[in-house]
Amino acid sequence: MTDKIVVLVTCGSAREARRIGRALVEQRLVACANVIQVPVQSIYRWKGKIESARECLVVLKTSRKCFTAVQRTIRRLHSYDVPEIIALPIAAGSRDYLSWISESVRAPNK
Repeated sequence: MTDKIVVLVTCGSAREARRIGRALVEQRLVACANVIQVPVQSIYRWKGKIESARECLVVLKTSRKCFTAVQRTIRRLHSYDVPEIIALPIAAGSRDYLSWISESVRAPNK
């Protein structure tokens, strides 16, 4: 197991997804943000009703130490009341890529 994570975030538009991804990279909270602009079709329950929406998916690579700050920034920039922010552990990966993530991100001072 590594200390690296992948964070998944859905957004209502590609523009919003790019804005969030760029802000996180600029702040050195994530090493990379992949914006999947081909819409994903989301089906979910919201306020007692089944809803459907076309969304863009952002895949973020970072470290566990940055997650709180990543989450805070996403919430500040996101248009949804309850944005999807899901962190998945990276169990293993290429040593070079994992090192690059480490070199690219800086955990904020608390």
